[in-house]
Formats: sequence, structure tokens, C-alpha cells
Amino acid sequence: MKSLQSWASSLFALALLALLTTTGCTGHADAAAGAPPPPNVVLAPDSTLFAVDHPEQFPLAAAMEHAAASELVVTGTVTPDVARNVPVVPLASGRVVGIHARLGDTVKKGQLLLTIRSDDVSGGFSDYRKAVADEVLARAQLERAKDLFEHGAIAMNDLQVAQDTEDKAKVDLETTAEHLRLLGNDPDKPAHLVEIVAPVSGVITDQQVTNAATVQAFNTPGPFTISDLSYVWVVCDVYENDLANVRTGDTAEIVLNAFPGRVFRGTISNIGAILDPTIRTAKVRIEVQNPGIMRLGMFVKATFRGQAKEIHTIVPASAVLHMHDRDFVFIPAPDKKFRRLDVVSGDLLSGNTNLQEIKSGLKPGQQVVTNALVLDHVLGQ
Repeated sequence: MKSLQSWASSLFALALLALLTTTGCTGHADAAAGAPPPPNVVLAPDSTLFAVDHPEQFPLAAAMEHAAASELVVTGTVTPDVARNVPVVPLASGRVVGIHARLGDTVKKGQLLLTIRSDDVSGGFSDYRKAVADEVLARAQLERAKDLFEHGAIAMNDLQVAQDTEDKAKVDLETTAEHLRLLGNDPDKPAHLVEIVAPVSGVITDQQVTNAATVQAFNTPGPFTISDLSYVWVVCDVYENDLANVRTGDTAEIVLNAFPGRVFRGTISNIGAILDPTIRTAKVRIEVQNPGIMRLGMFVKATFRGQAKEIHTIVPASAVLHMHDRDFVFIPAPDKKFRRLDVVSGDLLSGNTNLQEIKSGLKPGQQVVTNALVLDHVLGQ
């Protein structure tokens, strides 16, 4: 019996040992299977670095410093000069019977705009004819009084009364005649129509009247507003932090979005005294001579040149490569290579159009390839 128990104990111990051995191996295998693989790092090629066989074939030049006036670029819109807006004021009330100009038309001074039928004209002619009759009677009475006074039939006082009556009759006649002329009528040609003409030459920028409408004398707004667009305003929004760079009387360069190749010059005539509380901007007004292509409401880009000087980098204009609305220059790199730098270019120098400003991306003293287009062509092959 004891032998059987010893045999069973030994068998159990062997089984336990086998189980522990199997579990331990499996654990090591699982640990080995779950470990991350060793890193495999692949360096990506530098897309801005280019190798050439003979870099000495591409001349280099050092970027230089250039002192230029500070520059501020803002957007704005073309608006009419309110001092050149002239309202058409009717001097008689009545009903419109003819409109001879429309909104947007270009008119000349004295051109017929509107015809109205007015009772004011009828009353004016009635007063004028009565004044004519009274003056004729007063003149006849004065002639008679003079004759009687010469023959001693009347006293000096009666002659003076006749003379005063004649003088007043002339005043009434002149007044009623002038009233008809102000209404646009000839006192010698009775009519019941009033013709309203353009007081100045310009463009009709507002119309408040239609056919068969009624017009009131001296009423506002008038039936038309005529604007002289030979000079216009460009109104820009300038942020509070940039107002120090803008001064009244300074010159601004204007570029229309519709005509990006043309540059116009204007003068800053006013800087708004009140800031917009929401976006913290002030209205800056620029007066610009209109060559005939500026239309009200056009969007523009205005460039202000400040009084302070800034140091800019300048390079040969041929060193700047323009591609897809971006600017690049090439600088030398080790191992017969060139690196392409993304830069922000400025204007050509006014005194030397062979040089161009670089606003950012390049520092004075750095070497650049003088002809970027040639190098880009070689690299493309």
C-alpha cells in the first residue's frame, strides 16, 4: 500500500513539473512574439536640395542691404466725392410727363432731364400778365400826370404819387418775369410745362423719380443726383495699430482689382476720428484723379509709404524665380548642390530696375544664383 502511494506521488510530481516547464516556455514565446520590431528609419530626400555637375557655371552674387520707406498695404473701395455730388432740385411742383435721362447716364450741363406739368407755371403766367397790365396803366397815368403838371392842373404831390405807382408796377413786372425764368419758362412764350436741366456735367448716380410720378418743389431727395467722377475717393480701413504709419498729405499708390497692371497715385485727405468698435479700424480717405476707368464700388489695393525707414534685402532681379504665385531664389550648398529658398519679393528699385527687394526669407550677405531661371531650366532637364 505504501508503495502504491509513493508511486502516485512520484507520478503527480512529474506531471506538475511537466506543466510548469510547458507554461514557462510558452510565456517566453509569447513575450518574444509581442515585442515591437526594431525601428527601420528611412530618410526622405530633401526636395529643396538639387545637385549639379558644374556649379561653377552659375555665377553668384551677395544679397545687399537697402533702406526703404515703411510700407502698409490695405484694401478699400471707390466712392464718390460728396463735394462733387450735385442734387437736381425742382423749383416747381407737378406731375412728371417725360423723363429724358436714366440712372447711370452721363449728362452735360444744361441737358434736359425731366419735364413736368405744373400749376405753378400757370399761376406764374397769370401774375405776369397782371403785372404787365398794371405797368401799362401806371405808365399811362404817369404820362398824363406829367402833362397835367406842366399845365398847372395838378400839384407836385399828385405827380409824385403817379411816379411811385409806375415804379412799383415795374418792380412787380420784373419780379414775376424772373419767377417764370427760374421755372425754366420764357415770359413771352406762355406754357404750362417745366423743363428741368442738368446743373452740372457728370454721371447720374441716383434717381428718385418715375413716369407719371409727382414732384414737389424744393423737396429732398431730389429726382436726380449728378456726380462729377473726374475725382473720386478711395476709402480704406486701417487697423488701429497701423495708424501711426499713415499721415494726412502723404501719397498712396492705388491698384484696381480690375486693372492690376496700372498704378494710380492719390493723396490722403482725411483720417477718421472715430474707430469702428468691432474691428478696431479707422476710415482713411484718399483723393484720386479718375482717368475714366474707375467705377463706384470697385475694390482696390492701397499702399501707404511711411516716413520711417526699413532695411530690406535686395538681389539682382534675375535671381528671383516666379512660379505658381510664389517666389524663390537659389543659394549654394555643400557637395556641388544648390538649395531653393522660398522668399517674399517686393518691388523693383525705382532707380535701378535690375535690382529687386526681398521682404523676407533672405538676409543680407547670403549668396544667391544671379540667374535663377537658367538654373531652374538645367535642373528641369
